[in-house]
Amino acid sequence: MSKKILVLTGSARKEGNSNRMARAFAAAAEARGHEVKLIDTAKLKLNFCHACETCYKTGKPCSFDDDFNTIADDILAADALVFSTPVYWYSVPSQLKAVVDKMFSFVIGGRDGFFGKECALITCCEEEDPAILDGVRIPFERTADLNKWTVVGEVLVPGVLAVGDIDKTDGIARAAALAEKF
Repeated sequence: MSKKILVLTGSARKEGNSNRMARAFAAAAEARGHEVKLIDTAKLKLNFCHACETCYKTGKPCSFDDDFNTIADDILAADALVFSTPVYWYSVPSQLKAVVDKMFSFVIGGRDGFFGKECALITCCEEEDPAILDGVRIPFERTADLNKWTVVGEVLVPGVLAVGDIDKTDGIARAAALAEKF
C-alpha cells in the first residue's frame, strides 16, 4: 500500500552524512511506490514556539507567521514522518527542533490527522560512542509515544563527521533498507 512519507532533515550541510542517508531512504521509498517529500528545515525561516496557545486562531497553524505555516499541511497529510538529522551538541539541531516544537500547534488546534502516524529516525554523530545518539533518539521516541506514532525503525550511525564519512559505514544501505518497513 502506497503511503505519503514526509522526510524532515535537520542538517545545514547539503551533502552532509544525515542528508545523504535521507536521500537514500527517499529514493528507496519512492522505488517501493511511496510518495515521498523531503523538506530541508535548514533552508526554512523559522521562529521558536512562543507557547502562546493561539494556534489556528488566525487561520494559520502558528500565529507568528514563518515557514512552518507553509509546511504544516505537508506534516498533517503525511502517513509517515521520517526525521533525518545529525547530532548537534548532544541534541537535535535548532532548525529541526523549531519544526518539532511548532507541531504543538496541531495539538492545540485539535488536528486529528497529526496523531497515529508511522515514523522513523535516521541520525548520525561524530563520536564513536553510540550513547551520544541518545540526545536525539530518546526525545524522538518520547515524542512518538506522546503522539501515538508507531516507530517503524531507527538508523543510528556513530563515528561520522566529515562530509563523506558515511561512505565508510553501512549507514546509507541501512537508510535505504528502512524504506522496506513502510
